[in-house]
Amino acid sequence: SSCNLASLNLLTFLGDDGKFDAVRFRKAVELIITAMDISICFADFPTEPIADTTRRFRQLGIGYANLGALLMATGHAYDSEGGRSLAAAITSLMTGAAYQRSAELAGVVGPYDGYARNAESHQRVMRKHAAANDDVRTFPASADIHRLATVAWREALSIGATNGWRNAQASVLAPTGTIGLMMDCDTTGIEPDLALVKFKKLVGGGSMQIVNQTIPRALRRMGYATETVEAIVEFIAENGHVIDAPGLKLEHYEV
Repeated sequence: SSCNLASLNLLTFLGDDGKFDAVRFRKAVELIITAMDISICFADFPTEPIADTTRRFRQLGIGYANLGALLMATGHAYDSEGGRSLAAAITSLMTGAAYQRSAELAGVVGPYDGYARNAESHQRVMRKHAAANDDVRTFPASADIHRLATVAWREALSIGATNGWRNAQASVLAPTGTIGLMMDCDTTGIEPDLALVKFKKLVGGGSMQIVNQTIPRALRRMGYATETVEAIVEFIAENGHVIDAPGLKLEHYEV
């Protein structure tokens, strides 16, 4: 089959108040999933078997980029319970909203061609997703997102039981390497940042320096004064790391 992907930059949904706009994120997922499904009808594919499989099963892969930057900007260490909870809630909301929209589309233009013989298995997978959502441990930063995800999964199961689903697959966590850079993401996919200062080799020769742009926002989130933020950022630019940065508290190194 083919690989039909689209990724959302998570940091663009973080408001100035430090809260993730789950409602707007859900709307974006619904819009993108609709556009992705339509694109299958107009796309060309490398071989006829790939084209045939794609049109019969209509697999999509909505995903996201910049998770590492989002966690940093909200004051979460990548390897933390709060960080994992936030990532889980966002991922569940994205997937639940995508499958809900897929079920809605199936009610208008019909489910994918292979759905009838896969109906029982597809519904079982959907129930497993919904059950996994119920197991997510929430924290203040993830509670509202998780509540919206729970609603999305409930509606996805209900609508899908009647309509089936338009797509055999709706979401995926892709690396988002090049497109992540094109979207000005500090981190790709679900990975933490490779380094605060990076050098990327270019295809035509030479290299470019990439400096993490989320650091000042993260430092302000954690309560640092403007002068201290500027001193820490200058230190990172010169040294490429935070060890012994002036005024930076040890407990914030992990963020």
